[in-house]
Amino acid sequence: MNKYLLILLVIFYFFTKITFAQEAEHQENHQEEITATTDSSHLENHEDAAHNKFTPGAFILDHIGDAYEWHIMEIGETHVSIPLPIIVYSKTSGLNIFLSSNFQHGHAEYKGFKISSSAENKGKVVEVSADGTEVKPLDLSITKNVTSLFISIIILCWIFISVAKAYTRNDGKAPKGIQNLFEIFIIFIRDDIAKASIGKKKYEKYMPFLLTIFFFIFINNLLGLVPIFPGGANLTGNIAITMVLALFTFIITTFSGNKSYWIHIINAPGVPWWLKFPIPLMPIVELIGVFTKPFVLMVRLFANITAGHIIALGFFSLIFIFGNLNIGAGYGISVLSVAFTIFMTLLELLVAFIQAYVFTLLSALYFGMATEEHEHHESAEAHKH
Repeated sequence: MNKYLLILLVIFYFFTKITFAQEAEHQENHQEEITATTDSSHLENHEDAAHNKFTPGAFILDHIGDAYEWHIMEIGETHVSIPLPIIVYSKTSGLNIFLSSNFQHGHAEYKGFKISSSAENKGKVVEVSADGTEVKPLDLSITKNVTSLFISIIILCWIFISVAKAYTRNDGKAPKGIQNLFEIFIIFIRDDIAKASIGKKKYEKYMPFLLTIFFFIFINNLLGLVPIFPGGANLTGNIAITMVLALFTFIITTFSGNKSYWIHIINAPGVPWWLKFPIPLMPIVELIGVFTKPFVLMVRLFANITAGHIIALGFFSLIFIFGNLNIGAGYGISVLSVAFTIFMTLLELLVAFIQAYVFTLLSALYFGMATEEHEHHESAEAHKH
């Protein structure tokens, strides 16, 4: 099994390497075309233009960012991509729906709209007014990350509907197949996360949410490591996605908080009075903590997933950086890039699980803190007497 997994990872790596090589070559060819058509008065800048043939920063950001089309590969000058729906509402022309292929990969306008290349609106759909200024319409487009979100939802629904049917069909029997595989994770989340963090009496009502966020993050982390469609999107590396997940944790924690939880935030017992009056130092610190906990959840997931992609793309970029200096150096560094990228891919498989586990565990801990019944020292003493 490990042998087949390693073979699969190597295939994925070389497919990605070919795709990235084609894209880097396209950037170089595009720069050469610009240089060839430059006016003779700009020939003194030829050396600078040649030096900037490959830009690692733009290359990396292009791959980890969102897009209006799902890029697959390039064959020569031909872009192989899946066009996605552009849905924009303009104050002047109303609702407009069309495919992103009409933009010809960002090189053309369509119905007065284009993909902006300006610093302010770079990569966004804008409407070009009569005087040439760019106006941002209301953008409801189905982007690459949104499409990946729909794909992951379909996969999750298919998995858990199949597992639920298997439980019904095999009632009282030993689990098998996909039911057996996912029961390991379900029992792990129930026993080692929910029960341990929330308590055996209260954990059940939080299980649907905990299972949902664990498998949602885990599946999307894995899809982000697959370089071919339907993988390759950086969904859990998008801070908007991690913000929504953290927001759900924050809302559930806030509304689950019992009287004891809020007392410990506003007027924590055992804290000296001079930390509460005249300046309520401890209540302020505790209230800030209520908001920083979900914020940390959001940033941790976003940063860890994005960092993994950036490191892998950085290794690929080294091939073309050294290749621009010397073709032999490019081939030489590619050996190291292959080795480090395979290592990073294996490491990212572990990170995919760890980040889903950490997000779920911390959410469960917050729910447990919100619902825990704290006994005051006075009541304990009275009970003793």
